[in-house]
Amino acid sequence: MQTIVDFLNGLVWSSPLVYGLLAVGLYFSLRMRFFQIRHFKEMIRLMFQGEKSPVGISSFQALAISLSGRVGTGNIVGVATAIFIGGPGAIFWMWLIAFLGAGSAFVESTLAQIYKQNEDNQYRGGPAYYIEKGLGGKLGKIYAGTFALVTILATGFLLPGIQSNSIAGSMTNSFPLPHWVIGAALVILVGLVIFGGVRSIARVASAVVPFMALIYVLVAIIVVIMNIQDVPALLGLIFRSAFGMEQQFGGIVGAMIAIGVQRGIYSNEAGQGTGPHAAGAAEVSHPAKQGLVQAFSVYVDTLFVCTATALMILMTGMYNVSDGEDGLIVDSGVHQVSPDGEENYGGTVAYTQAGLDRAFSGQETFDVDFVGFGSYFISFALLFFCYTTILAYYYIAETNLVYLTHGRWPIAKILLGVLLIASVFYGTISSAGLAWDMGDLGVGLMAWLNVIAILILQKPAIAALKDFERQKKEKGSGKFAVYSPDPSEVKEADFWHHDYPKRLEDEKEYNMDFKNIDR
Repeated sequence: MQTIVDFLNGLVWSSPLVYGLLAVGLYFSLRMRFFQIRHFKEMIRLMFQGEKSPVGISSFQALAISLSGRVGTGNIVGVATAIFIGGPGAIFWMWLIAFLGAGSAFVESTLAQIYKQNEDNQYRGGPAYYIEKGLGGKLGKIYAGTFALVTILATGFLLPGIQSNSIAGSMTNSFPLPHWVIGAALVILVGLVIFGGVRSIARVASAVVPFMALIYVLVAIIVVIMNIQDVPALLGLIFRSAFGMEQQFGGIVGAMIAIGVQRGIYSNEAGQGTGPHAAGAAEVSHPAKQGLVQAFSVYVDTLFVCTATALMILMTGMYNVSDGEDGLIVDSGVHQVSPDGEENYGGTVAYTQAGLDRAFSGQETFDVDFVGFGSYFISFALLFFCYTTILAYYYIAETNLVYLTHGRWPIAKILLGVLLIASVFYGTISSAGLAWDMGDLGVGLMAWLNVIAILILQKPAIAALKDFERQKKEKGSGKFAVYSPDPSEVKEADFWHHDYPKRLEDEKEYNMDFKNIDR
């Protein structure tokens, strides 16, 4: 299995995808005149704008679902892996892909809003929907169906195991529990929520994710303050390493860029095609509004949470760096014991746990048997982050299943839930290496299909941003922007051509009748 997965990953995560994702993000940023800087204030305002309907969720709930998918093990274990393979400089490339990736996130999320539709009395949107409607014809259906199948495989089977594996790894570092016990508990916790639908997932995500992310970042800030004198040198190390100017890491620059982009994409999911599913479920008056909100979620994920992890690891020196072969450039002795008893010195949750143990408990050298504040805190942080990510994965897989079946086979949802739960349990008892490699394969396949699609279909999303900016200027606030596309230019956007105008007309008539009654 490992050999097959390694071979496929070598094909999927080749240089064209790594550098192509950077190039696409740069292209969209230039095309939209670095909107991620110009509209930063608007992103924050729109995030808390409370538009909602019986079939849609609010922008904040959509952001919470999206963040629950973005903020997970990639923010803790993924950062540790990036440092292990690429050294400190890999963090710079994670930052860069987040900044540029905001452009890809805007385009894919705006397209999801433009081409969303009402299925099962709730909004559904995402790459499968905008690929079919945007491309049209037989090609559009085949392409969309391929993406839907790959996404069900990735989010329903390949990716959940990474999250549960990280939960099990951190918990066994802190508590004397067998891996299968943790797996059984997760099966129960996940099953209780996923069969409640998108609103159930939205309620859990909007309650858990913002709170846990805030606490996590605050702990990181405390660590930075405790080591404030080391900040300039650390930032210098990151930037020098990123461009091969740090002799110690000069021989791994290629691996540094590749792993930085790869882990950055896995963490913030910009361009991967997962974020648009939550974006398409939101109730907004203009697609660009949700595009801006989802672009901001990339910042939250990488620039805030991933940076918090990187600082906690690098400032405390609790990490190892591979030389690309079987040796280590940096060896701090930090390791984690896998289910089969093997010592894993690669990038694991042990890096962050050991870093916090050193910062708060004064544990200067790594001791696999020592359990302090860091071990407990990271265990619970990962539990919450990864748990909500698993819930988001189910929602994404379910959306693509509904796209393929049009809701005709209700039992298919139950079978999907069982498959995902089985993957969760298997992840807790499998090796970390295989779990991550399978997840990378799923992410890479989705990214290839989605990036090509948004490059082809970008025109309506770019036009939507320009329309939003025009209305914002004319009306004095983006809050009052309403999307009304020309049917000859944006075809198949049935919600905006028919459903939304009808709702506005009904609301207008209702308000007039209410005023007459009041008189």
